[in-house]
Amino acid sequence: MNAPCELASEPARPAAGTRSRPRWRQTALITAGAAALFGAVRLLPTGTNLAHVDFQVPGGNVIQFCDPANPAFLPVIAVKSPVTMTLAPDAPPATGRPLRLTLVLRTFTGRPIGPADLLVTHEHKLHLLVVDPGLGDYQHVHPVPGARAGQWEFALTPRAAGRYRVFADFTPAATARGLYASADLDVPGRPAAPVAADNWTAVVDGLRCTLAPAAPLRARDVVTLTLTIEAAAGAGPVRLEPVMGAYAHLVAFDEARSGFAHLHPQPSDLGRAPDPARPQLTFRVQIPQAGRYVIWSQFKTGGREHFAPFWVAVVP
Repeated sequence: MNAPCELASEPARPAAGTRSRPRWRQTALITAGAAALFGAVRLLPTGTNLAHVDFQVPGGNVIQFCDPANPAFLPVIAVKSPVTMTLAPDAPPATGRPLRLTLVLRTFTGRPIGPADLLVTHEHKLHLLVVDPGLGDYQHVHPVPGARAGQWEFALTPRAAGRYRVFADFTPAATARGLYASADLDVPGRPAAPVAADNWTAVVDGLRCTLAPAAPLRARDVVTLTLTIEAAAGAGPVRLEPVMGAYAHLVAFDEARSGFAHLHPQPSDLGRAPDPARPQLTFRVQIPQAGRYVIWSQFKTGGREHFAPFWVAVVP
């Protein structure tokens, strides 16, 4: 299984006793050709003034990029990102009070990251995965560009107290590979405790949602999950509508909120609408460590988005 993210590492040293025997003419030609090609590519219009080097941090344990097709959990807190993010609310945060927040993204080299510097992924350039300490308030937000370079603005109404964690999910145009950043937002009050019991079924907005694993959830195993959505009050069609380019999304968090897994349906479920009689979608996930996790599902019916949580245990 390929790793979900590529990390920076120190360059390897040649083994003792080896000799380099360059062919100078051939090396010069290859170097000149590579330089010409690089120069030509740099002249192509990309809309961004940032380069790959702006997202590279020297040393080890630094994220270089993430593979969005890989179903593994992303270690956001444990591994340093080449992008920094700061949050500034327009008023003191409080439970139930709408906030306007300004977010600033900057590269490792300190350059601001604006809309021209990001690619559209799942219909948006920037995704925010926002969750409270008890993992009971999950919100998926899409900021809009602000007045100054690197600024993004969004609205948020915290439904709980405690230190919210905001994960940013985006793809720089300079690298065309997924990256992330994170920041915290303090909401005064006593944080809610995580739900104590596991559940594979959740009822939200009159809909019964079931998440079924094809095998027990074990650390480091890739497992297929099937999401089924039915009318809770009896028989009736459930017509799913596309949301962010798919008919459903799953987002998993661990209790420590050390990272997340943003999951999309399998390719066979992306190109066709699910059967409204009993819509089902399949996902794949890989959790690196044992523990308790919450997996939030997000889907849309009748122009309204729904969020259903599933608390699950991952065994060693």
